[in-house]
Amino acid sequence: MARPVKWRRVENLPQYKYFKPANIPACELEENVLKVEELEAIRLRDLEALDQESCAEKMKVSRQTFQRIYNDAKKKVADSLINGKAISIKGGNYTRNICVLVCEKCGYQWENRVEDLGKYEQEKSSCPQCGSENTTCHEPKTGRFCGRRCRHRGI
Repeated sequence: MARPVKWRRVENLPQYKYFKPANIPACELEENVLKVEELEAIRLRDLEALDQESCAEKMKVSRQTFQRIYNDAKKKVADSLINGKAISIKGGNYTRNICVLVCEKCGYQWENRVEDLGKYEQEKSSCPQCGSENTTCHEPKTGRFCGRRCRHRGI
């Protein structure tokens, strides 16, 4: 069985999601799909001018994974520019924040995307180990509630 893809953290969601060469109808164009995390890799490396290690740390992936994401993105952008293809930005394995959840009953810890947590504060995530709904979201280093864009609150 293949290992599940690790979520890539992105700070900025794209405002513009489609680019195409001028004077060519969109229906006649081939299209490259740029994943949201690939766009984030280009933003961090080229616009923010961060080194590979800093970019990988911001996206919560290894340096090798960051480089692979970045190379895939550059290849798609180059193909679109050279061969006159449209670029559609969508999809991928990304999150705005990764929360570390802790079960207050058994102490089990696991990661979850903030987007997958309950949309309302009343909704709780169940512990995959013991099934308890007495869970809280913690900062990995400090052990405190994360507080950023997270809707998951412990009691």
